[in-house]
Amino acid sequence: MKSFTWKGALTAVIILTALVYVLPTFYPDCWPHKKINLGLDLQGGMHLVLEVQNQKAVETTVERTVHELKQELRKKGIKHLGISRNSNNSITATLSGDKNIDGFTALVSDDFNALEIASTVTVAKGKNFVLQLPVQEAENIKRMATEQALETIRNRIDEFGVSEPDIRLQGEKRIQIQLPGITDTQRAKDLIGKTAQLNFQLVDETGNVASATQGTPPPGSVLLYQMKENTRTGQVTKVPFLIKKQVLLDGGSLTDARVMIDSQFNEPYVGIEFDRKGARIFERITGENIKKRLAIVLDKTVYSAPVIQDRIAGGKARITGNFTTEEARDLAIVLRAGALPAPVKIIEERTVGPTLGADSIRMGLMSMMVGGILVILFMVMYYKGAGLIADIALVVNILLIGGGLAAFQATLTLPGIAGIILTIGMAVDANVIIFERIREELASGKTPVASVHAGFSRAALTILDANVTTLIVAVVLFQFGTGPVKGFAVTLGLGILASLFTALVLSKSIFEMTLSGKKTSTLSI
Repeated sequence: MKSFTWKGALTAVIILTALVYVLPTFYPDCWPHKKINLGLDLQGGMHLVLEVQNQKAVETTVERTVHELKQELRKKGIKHLGISRNSNNSITATLSGDKNIDGFTALVSDDFNALEIASTVTVAKGKNFVLQLPVQEAENIKRMATEQALETIRNRIDEFGVSEPDIRLQGEKRIQIQLPGITDTQRAKDLIGKTAQLNFQLVDETGNVASATQGTPPPGSVLLYQMKENTRTGQVTKVPFLIKKQVLLDGGSLTDARVMIDSQFNEPYVGIEFDRKGARIFERITGENIKKRLAIVLDKTVYSAPVIQDRIAGGKARITGNFTTEEARDLAIVLRAGALPAPVKIIEERTVGPTLGADSIRMGLMSMMVGGILVILFMVMYYKGAGLIADIALVVNILLIGGGLAAFQATLTLPGIAGIILTIGMAVDANVIIFERIREELASGKTPVASVHAGFSRAALTILDANVTTLIVAVVLFQFGTGPVKGFAVTLGLGILASLFTALVLSKSIFEMTLSGKKTSTLSI
């Protein structure tokens, strides 16, 4: 009796817990828990496949190495005749004089050991050194660029507020993204694809902007544009700027970016903060360049170019640009999440409308109801009273699956509904095995109570074997499957666990309750 009471209490707790988690899906205002998440195919949304241009990450690394190499040579007083990046991402450095050549080779060996000297050619001016990254190092940079892009995009989407996004690597340089429930697809694409490379660079105020727009910018400078929108007419004009190539400070030192409102003009802007090192660099830059213009450049577009009036301490700055509140918020998101290490290209895009998703839900639920009703009728007709117990267990089974989906915040997809329908058949199959065993025991002359106990004990091992092997398959599908396959595996796995519980625990408890204290020689089965 104690054992039965304990099992009954545990069963009641499990069913009530599942009910608590399922309720918000149907009555979202009555309970604080989250509801069952619907997949892209059920609630609509956007499917993207991005390709990370990770070769650009290698180019950026080589460019940065060239800049650092020049700085170190300058510090050590080693003169060179030119250092540049080649189209194949190697570096050519020209030096003359034994002292400079020896100093250069020592510097490369000690401080730039990621580079290897591929060849040395004697020329009229001195010697040409061709440096290059080892193949393994270049591959590591590409791999890390793809992984960093994945994390950056994930951080951006998390801040964007999409429920249950599915973001995963696909191959060596592709990222698959599924955003269920998204409606503003263009805004989402802009947010995901923005490189968000933030730089602070001085404006070249000595060069001629007009001649640069007609020809080639002067050495050491680049022509960039600022987009200005007329708030009255909506017309956008491009304002050209000559910007010095040297990056004084980049977004790598950024610690925060928030939307703020200008008290004077009542317009949104993005306030940014630097870490301790970035704050020191920013203070030095502003102190050394008073009365000069400092351009804030994001993805090779000038957002603002204010005149530095005084040294700015504290590591805070602002980015203005006639933003709407939504544009400022998105810019703050991408700056907080960090820059992409390489540009990304959309190579596949699909949008599922909410109407199609609603049709899928309706048809899926109809299939589940029709299948469930047919099974319920069959069990009652064939097994009579025992069939009714199996039907109660079946309803509880579906409740437990829904509770599991909500509790673990798993995503229900259309194949997931198929998994639930399959589980209905599997759950009844376990009861059929038990009932046939009970019939055999009754036919041998045992009492109903003894027959029920013998039927459950003898069928338990067979049911466990069959369900555990299927559960292993579900785990493998979940681990290695993607998208719809994973959704099917989730509901299949939850369904198997629920079936084991309802067949071996719940059904047995109901039988024991109905037979407890009754001296009957018959059993409705």
